[in-house]
Amino acid sequence: MYPIDFFWRASLRWPDRIAIDTPNGPISYSVLSDKVKALAAGLTALDSTLQSRVAICAGNSADHIIALLAILACGKVWVPLNPKSTRPEIRRIIDITEPSLIIHDEACEDLLVDAPGMFIRTGKNDEKQSGNTVGGLVQAHDGAPLPSFDLPLDAIQAIKFTGGTTGAPKGVMQPYRAWMANITNQIHSWGFDEHERYIVAAPITHGTSTYIVPILAQGGCHVILDGAGAEVVRTAFKERGGTACFMPPTLLYMLMALPNASRADYPNLRRLIYGGAPMPPEKVRAVREFFGPVLCTTYGQTEAPQILTVMQPEDFENPDNWASVGRATWFTDVAVMSPDGALLPTGEIGEVVARGDLLMTGYWRMPEKTAETIKDGWLHTGDRGLIDHRGYLYLKDRLKDIVITGGFNVYPVDVENALSQHPAVHECLVFGVPDDKWGESVQAAVQIRPRQQADEATLIAFVRELLGPVQTPKRIHFYDSLPRSNVGKLLKSAVLQDILNP
Repeated sequence: MYPIDFFWRASLRWPDRIAIDTPNGPISYSVLSDKVKALAAGLTALDSTLQSRVAICAGNSADHIIALLAILACGKVWVPLNPKSTRPEIRRIIDITEPSLIIHDEACEDLLVDAPGMFIRTGKNDEKQSGNTVGGLVQAHDGAPLPSFDLPLDAIQAIKFTGGTTGAPKGVMQPYRAWMANITNQIHSWGFDEHERYIVAAPITHGTSTYIVPILAQGGCHVILDGAGAEVVRTAFKERGGTACFMPPTLLYMLMALPNASRADYPNLRRLIYGGAPMPPEKVRAVREFFGPVLCTTYGQTEAPQILTVMQPEDFENPDNWASVGRATWFTDVAVMSPDGALLPTGEIGEVVARGDLLMTGYWRMPEKTAETIKDGWLHTGDRGLIDHRGYLYLKDRLKDIVITGGFNVYPVDVENALSQHPAVHECLVFGVPDDKWGESVQAAVQIRPRQQADEATLIAFVRELLGPVQTPKRIHFYDSLPRSNVGKLLKSAVLQDILNP
């Protein structure tokens, strides 16, 4: 059995139920099944190679879901490309993974200029589009039979990138077994059923992808938004019967801050799952007071997607749990390890490690990095924490230097390398500062070269041009001389001390 088989079974069981509710009308399970079969046949006709890569660079849409399911259905490997990335970042991932087919929407065309591969556009098969489109391939292969393939469960289902945009980004190889574990745990943890109406708010290229198949497996419906922003999300819950959603804390806070916001705007809500950034206990209290006992969270990494641990609504009933990320899910062991590789007892702080079906098989074409991260079957997460006597995991800090802002991972070295390209920048440090809206905001400390000049707005614009908005610092602090240790090493801790305790 493969991840796509969950969908095939659901389409036989609930052929007339609505699988995707779009602004342009509903798509039933039977119709969605036919479209996925047809597009899978079309992708195979364009490239018959099993396990070849197919990239998708697009915003949330029904065609995006159809394309993702079709990739799963024909034994190919999904490579998501973030529409909020820059052209060099997209091109770097394409060059590394060498997808033979690239599916994209019109808004992403500029990101793919001069990229190699065959392009397939989402949306209508109109006269403006030369070559293939999703609609055109579905029409050309209408009536295609159920596809089949034979691959081991350790074969790759997706390559998702983590680790930044400079040097060599790491392509995480997520196998079929990891997707199977994720799907099973999502269904078990949240109790998804055929009455679910999942609001597709966060990008499918990111965390939302892990909810696509679990919802469909249970006969639920994905609700595609008619636009973007907090007001659109609220309207979807209020007028389109939303029952569940995954989103970063940032969006949660925005929903609460909307004019005339109230719990009545969410009449059917029963699962509000946040992730991608921590939520301080005082924020947990405020969210629960507003939305009620529906808050949930998960902890995971691209290397162990989404759901290593889970905090269900009933776990949040005890305020002592609010700083926790929950307990280990099925098919996974989570432990805490000392630097010498010994597993630590309850209550002791060390590196969080995990093993089991949810783990990646490694980094794409990076065996040395894989060996550094998976040792003796244990994935080393780079996070520090402890597990209490009840099995709840509490994260304390991160060994890996990473900022999580608005649900996105930003690696300081990438921003530092970008800032350092400006001719006025002598040295710089990049770090995360706690932020009520973003979870953490990216900020930088900069030392300007002698006889050079650059103000905050200039440097922010410079980084934005290179890396895009997510990785751009929201504040830049200027130093005549950055603090150093007695051996000359820049002291990020001293800078943070200055900023947090002025």
